[in-house]
Amino acid sequence: MFRRVLVANRGEVALRIIRSLRELGIESVVIHGKEDRLSLPVRLADEAFFIPREDPLASYLDIEAIVSAAREVGADAVHPGYGFLSENASFAQRLSDEGITFIGPSSESLEILGDKISAREAMSSAGIPVAKGSGKPVQDLEMALEMASEIGFPLIIKAASGGGGIGMQVVNNEAEFESALRLCQGRAESAFGDGRVFIEEYVESAEHIEFQVIGDGKNAIHIGERFCSIQRRHQKILEEGPWISEEERERIGSKVVAGAKAIGYSGLATFEFLRSPEGEFYFMEVNPRVQVEHTVTEMITGLDLVSLGIIVASGKELPINQDQVVFNGHAIQARINAENPVTLEPSPGKLWECHWPSGPGIRVDTHGFSGYDMPGSFDSLLAKIIAWAPTREMAIPRLEAALDETILLGLDTLIPLHRAILQEPDFLERQITIDYLERHPDLLSRGR
Repeated sequence: MFRRVLVANRGEVALRIIRSLRELGIESVVIHGKEDRLSLPVRLADEAFFIPREDPLASYLDIEAIVSAAREVGADAVHPGYGFLSENASFAQRLSDEGITFIGPSSESLEILGDKISAREAMSSAGIPVAKGSGKPVQDLEMALEMASEIGFPLIIKAASGGGGIGMQVVNNEAEFESALRLCQGRAESAFGDGRVFIEEYVESAEHIEFQVIGDGKNAIHIGERFCSIQRRHQKILEEGPWISEEERERIGSKVVAGAKAIGYSGLATFEFLRSPEGEFYFMEVNPRVQVEHTVTEMITGLDLVSLGIIVASGKELPINQDQVVFNGHAIQARINAENPVTLEPSPGKLWECHWPSGPGIRVDTHGFSGYDMPGSFDSLLAKIIAWAPTREMAIPRLEAALDETILLGLDTLIPLHRAILQEPDFLERQITIDYLERHPDLLSRGR
């Protein structure tokens, strides 16, 4: 097992990783910029390493500085968390060159999965169903229109690289296609330095369902599904699980395990799908890292996914098999983003008073505390509040009660929107698709 791990991240995920490292008896060192010098991860890690940069993001994106930090503190491994460099194949390779373990998949796996086109091809070859699409980048407008006519409208244009919904746009007809194509190419180039895009059939009125997988390079298992259809700007704000039948779980689960084995995957991964109204699953992408919503799976299985990822990264075989994965009850997670609940604009600033809920079945993952100054330079996620109960019908009021108990003065958050969603009839009846907020615009106005 590792002796010392450098945590190359910040916020609640850095704190989450530090907790697992502590339980495993591993020393933690967390990097930080000037904005995070008083943050909880910096205060609670065994050691902190300052990477001074004028641009706040650069402290967490400078590969050579982080590799140098890992060498200087004597780290055996680096945990990237999510976001930042967590899916960067060059970062994983640089660490490998220095004899430092990247806690995640190999650089080769990251290269395959980091390109949505190659990932789509690899998963299709492994027997995972994919939506009808171009199968290669589209650049020439005439060629793109020809492919679009073959696929049919509506369709979706996607960036080949990156994530977070950037460089993604639904196109309803041919008249919209050219401008949408140019827009997506420009956004992809600006955000990822890669302007390649591809086109794919748009699955209307779909559900977003993802499968948690872990592999050790030889073997792999799935740890069930999460339901993630409530989104804004293609980004999730509420997740829950379980969602599908045992038969569907076994059928799709076996396919994602085969997909992971096909590329010798090691580490945590999430296979994301759209499920059509007819019940057909279509592969979207693989997120080769720990997910924000891993907490939902931990609550319904009792497993520590972050620790499992660290264990397999150390070279050990998977310590559990598929039969040992047992699901119990239902969990729902609300992402407490520091955002205006009506406009969804970021709301950074001083958190003057902070009280988090507790009680049976309640979990809070957060780096927020009274007096914390939430920077405007980073992602708006402040906390995750998760409620577990024996059934979904019992988990919903438990989460409502937890949100009611939460006190956050000084920042706007999405809590009013979450409370409105939890009382909405379609949500209660599981009538939820990825356009849920668009179909319920009154929820935003009720978030005041």
